[in-house]
Amino acid sequence: MPEPVIYHIDVNSAFLSWEAARRLAEAPDSPDIRTFPAAIGGDETTRHGIVLAKSPSAKKYGVKTGEPLAQARRKCPQLQIYPPDYSLYVRRSHEFIELLRRYAPDVEAYSIDEAFCDMSGTGTLYGDLTLFAHRLKDIIENELAFTVNIGVSSNRLLAKMASDFEKPNKVHTLFTEEVPLKLWPLPIERLFFVGPSTSKKLRALGIDTIGALANADYPMIVSTFKAHGDTIWHYANGIESADLTHTAPANKGYGNSVTLPFDVTDTDTAKHILLSLSETVGARLRMEKAYISVVQLQMVDAEFHHYSRQMTLPSSTNVTEKIYACACSLLDHFWRHTPLRLLGVYTSRATADCYEQYNLFDMDKYERLSKLNSAVDTIRTRFGEDSIKRACFLEGHSKTDLKSGPNPHTAAFSKNIPHMTSGMNKAKREKRAETDQS
Repeated sequence: MPEPVIYHIDVNSAFLSWEAARRLAEAPDSPDIRTFPAAIGGDETTRHGIVLAKSPSAKKYGVKTGEPLAQARRKCPQLQIYPPDYSLYVRRSHEFIELLRRYAPDVEAYSIDEAFCDMSGTGTLYGDLTLFAHRLKDIIENELAFTVNIGVSSNRLLAKMASDFEKPNKVHTLFTEEVPLKLWPLPIERLFFVGPSTSKKLRALGIDTIGALANADYPMIVSTFKAHGDTIWHYANGIESADLTHTAPANKGYGNSVTLPFDVTDTDTAKHILLSLSETVGARLRMEKAYISVVQLQMVDAEFHHYSRQMTLPSSTNVTEKIYACACSLLDHFWRHTPLRLLGVYTSRATADCYEQYNLFDMDKYERLSKLNSAVDTIRTRFGEDSIKRACFLEGHSKTDLKSGPNPHTAAFSKNIPHMTSGMNKAKREKRAETDQS
């Protein structure tokens, strides 16, 4: 039986490339923002100022994805910043996946800008599949006006590792027999699922390269890193011990946070923001018919100190007012009135089962609120998010510029892209396992 052939296809600097392609399509004589120091970033005026994508020129100055724009500007004073356009990203991602489906019998979207293609058995149609990867790369560039990297291997892990080799607009192979030559000499940080915390511990053990990990004592690695050690040891040896594209587990928690355009210092404004956040969380819970029993408050002050506190409820719930009451209680108990630049409401222990422990004073209070919340959700779904809102969110009554109800742009963005809890931060997902070892 012939060896499987897997492609991992990754768009080069996706958000920036898609913005560049649009600008060139609208004005062919305009400069290509991929050719000079440029970045896609948040709105600095509302303090959502982080780098979401960068050009190769900006990378040479040390600009990194995820860092504050102010810091990026210090590294590269001539850096040009362009705002994100999530509807554009969703549209281009769909076009990307649809093109791949024309050539591959099995396509699995891995994030908004990358996908796996199982090309096994297509050699009789396309000939040498490594050469066809070069053809496919050029087809994508000619038809969609952006470049990709393609990794070619016999499993998903090695295909993904191969696509991360030299960029942009390249094809790389990493078959099992090539692992000692191409993979093992790389620094340990280049291994999939090894982040800063894990790499620090590995280097403390004298393991500086992927090859050193591959040849390390397996029981010692598992003893030190538990289940994560088993995964990274197999990965270092080119063995895909777990399917990289497994079906995502059911959501165990729901949350929302907002970076504020001003520092919050008074309780009324803070609670006003918590109410808006609680509405979005409650709406998501009810939409997915889920109930939670833990509420967490997240705060980031003006000095970027992070604080979080949580409480366990005696009953599961998806009632906005109950979530809000818990968030306010946590705020009253733990906030020392330091200026806040971010507030977040998160929930966990999600379940499909609802149980209620009533007391004498509010036996039917939350049942009425639950019915009211559901009625409001129905109206908003049918007539739009702004069709019904709380009086405190009406113009002239609000101290903040926050809307009640879910953000329709965010909802559409995450709804339409598989495996995407955050379209702008796939690195966080890929490194999640290493934080469990911290």
